Amino acid sequence: MSDASLRDRAQAPPLTEAAAAERVAATAFGPSGPALVGAEVEWLVTSTADRRRRADPESLKAVLGVRDALPRCTRLTFEPGGALELSTPPLAGVRACFDALEADRARVGAALGDEGYELLGLGLDPVRLPRRVLRDQRYQAMEELFDQDGRAGRWMMANTASVQVCLDTGRDGPGPAGIAARWVLAHRLAPVLIAAFANSPLRRGAPSLWRSTRQHVWTAIDPTRARPVPHAHDPGRDPREDWARYALDARVMALRGPGRWTVPRGLTFRGWLRSATLRPPTADDLDYHLTTLFPPVRPRGAYLELRMIDAQPGPDWIVPVAVAAALFDDPAANAAAHEALEPLWRNATPGDLYLRAATAALLDAPIAAAARACFEGARAAQTDPAVAEAVDRFTESFVARGRTRADELVTGG
Repeated sequence: MSDASLRDRAQAPPLTEAAAAERVAATAFGPSGPALVGAEVEWLVTSTADRRRRADPESLKAVLGVRDALPRCTRLTFEPGGALELSTPPLAGVRACFDALEADRARVGAALGDEGYELLGLGLDPVRLPRRVLRDQRYQAMEELFDQDGRAGRWMMANTASVQVCLDTGRDGPGPAGIAARWVLAHRLAPVLIAAFANSPLRRGAPSLWRSTRQHVWTAIDPTRARPVPHAHDPGRDPREDWARYALDARVMALRGPGRWTVPRGLTFRGWLRSATLRPPTADDLDYHLTTLFPPVRPRGAYLELRMIDAQPGPDWIVPVAVAAALFDDPAANAAAHEALEPLWRNATPGDLYLRAATAALLDAPIAAAARACFEGARAAQTDPAVAEAVDRFTESFVARGRTRADELVTGG
């Protein structure tokens, strides 16, 4: 960070607690539409010669550049442990999203394959111990914060991969296209997506107790920034108010400046606003803080980010994107989802459902029933032949049979 940036932050007016809450609420849920779709898809990168070796991201980018295989339609980034991510911009429909990202995935995967690397579509590295390869100050601060709660943070940063689906936040007002209704649906749908796409049953070369060990890892890190937003699955609440409370009560990850970014243990952003021992936080500090929050559903202004889905192999990343988009944006599929999810959430808590989804997955009868109904609704909504074929194949192979990819990895089929 430049000296000028530090001077600008020092001279910026401090925030009050009320102003901070208003800023979070105002920026998190911007009315949006018509329906746009985006995806952020991660893959673990492994060497076919040595599964335990981690590749340097700069070396991988150099390989792609030499082979003229750098992404042309998506943005290429790397996670702290070297996982590769391709991200689309907001696009007009699932097929546009598929065409853009799949073309780049195929190009990148082929080029890396020629050099002895493989893009592994699993939610958790099945063999390697976690090791961070990116040395940014952000990741150093993140690691120090997560280490206060144990080792799960290192596993999350270095050894997990996901499919993140980005859908419009919605419109102001009532009805299924409204912001509040879409916020509730995203949270109620989360256990079904965790279970149906569970694909991380292996850890350190052996089966774990979880079909989505990735979800278990995320559950074990700092709960102030990784748990679901409290009451977000309950209709009739104000998403903006609930999110602002969640954000201000989350621990501060970093105090940016020269040297180390370490913060006092247990300091929340609300506590920072009230503290007399640190410099007053600014709007820039708050905006940065929001980028360090990782709940299963995260509001990003014009879109909601669904973050609870395990990575999938090859082109099957499109299946969770297509299913989620249909359940949000197709009227008949949306109605089917609401009907299917209502009994699942009756007298249930997020903690209970997330646990069941990550452990039993589709062997849990109520979750399996909700998944079948949701997938049938999403299946009927598909209009593009290629996307429909992918959704049909996944539904018949897994959801209709009450099985997951995790079951097949453990049992061998």
